[in-house]
Amino acid sequence: MSERSVLKVLNGEALSPPPIWLMRQAGRYLPEYRETRKVAGSFLDLCYNPELATEVTLQPIRRFDLDAAILFSDILVIPDALKRNVTFTEGKGPAMDPIDPAGILDLKADNILPHLQPVFETVTKLRHDLPSKTTLLGFCGAPWTVATYMIAGHGTPDQAPARLFGYQHPEAMEKLLAFLAEVSADYLVAQLDAGADAVQIFDSWAGVLGEKEFEDYAVKPVARIIQSVRARKPDAKIIAFAKGAGILLKDYRQKTKADAIGLDWSVPLSFARDLQKDGPVQGNLDPMLMVAGGKALEDGIDAILDCLGAGPLIFNLGHGITPQADPENVARLVARVRSHGVVK
Repeated sequence: MSERSVLKVLNGEALSPPPIWLMRQAGRYLPEYRETRKVAGSFLDLCYNPELATEVTLQPIRRFDLDAAILFSDILVIPDALKRNVTFTEGKGPAMDPIDPAGILDLKADNILPHLQPVFETVTKLRHDLPSKTTLLGFCGAPWTVATYMIAGHGTPDQAPARLFGYQHPEAMEKLLAFLAEVSADYLVAQLDAGADAVQIFDSWAGVLGEKEFEDYAVKPVARIIQSVRARKPDAKIIAFAKGAGILLKDYRQKTKADAIGLDWSVPLSFARDLQKDGPVQGNLDPMLMVAGGKALEDGIDAILDCLGAGPLIFNLGHGITPQADPENVARLVARVRSHGVVK
């Protein structure tokens, strides 16, 4: 694959074969990650250790020669920098001190970027250590998704605490989302300054929102981030991923001004093709196919390539790789995507 092919697609080019990277490509499905994780101590210790975070980011690049590396970190480093006492427990996930309307008024951005300095050191180290052809992606969590954890104090299946909070305290919710948008923009700009080639905004819980709430909680804050980043970095390339948004993705790109939109595996390929008419799309293989393998995996790959491969496409999963995924299936995936359009 040619020089930083992911960036070429983000500029609107259609490449054959398309570039490929995978969400959560550095993670527990890889034995080398599990060994590094043991050395690190806690999950957050790993995120804040530039040497080890660089190592785990590079592991899938070494193994699979993917076209992009994504910074190893977590969307909850922002609330951690806000002193919400973030912890990660094996088998339970993240937890933190829940925030109330009064607490939102007390939020201050002063210490966020200094607290996250190790992350920026990792980005700089990665850009130095990565092959020149490999796109380096930074990222942040979208304000709505980060807010769901901050309000509930933990993950929930339907984000009911945050949705209820929004109905009962609309002004506080608006302030929280606006605050998170501004500090997230600062965070992304700092990653770009440190050496990231492009960034992705993850809105993992966008799919629980109704139409009005999607506009207020998912579209407007992400648009605010992108506007703020572009005010300082006019050429910044930004991918926006609103998982589960479905038909609401129809004008998501236009409203947010994202360069590309990420698609989860529930997005019909016929709809994805319509979205691709307006610009690059990224996705959208079901992560369970990385566990299943075999013909199911091959058919899933081919369906996406046959439908979207002629337009600007970054091949990816529709969400992150699960710990149960077989690394050999990842190798098969990369080989099959890379053989697309190649005359035999």
